[in-house]
Amino acid sequence: MTRRATIRTTHDDPALIARAIAPDNTAEMETTVDDGEGEAPSSDDAVVTRIERETTSGLQSTVDDYVVNLAVAIEVAQHAHPTDTGTVSDTPDNTKL
Repeated sequence: MTRRATIRTTHDDPALIARAIAPDNTAEMETTVDDGEGEAPSSDDAVVTRIERETTSGLQSTVDDYVVNLAVAIEVAQHAHPTDTGTVSDTPDNTKL
């Protein structure tokens, strides 16, 4: 008998989170972005990960690893968006004289 878990988490940028955790997925995992059926981003946008394992202990271990990876992805994503700090962040190539 196969054990299954579905983990659904909402994020401001679910595609970014899904891309960040995808390299950690195993063959027993599938991560998708559920856009909540709307055209524009909304609070319904979510990362959905489905996990299937043959044993309960294997499922528990995989879910535990996934949750840790998800927490790291969320933390990194919070710092991944560039901010404008004025000319301090300009390089010589993009500074206008």
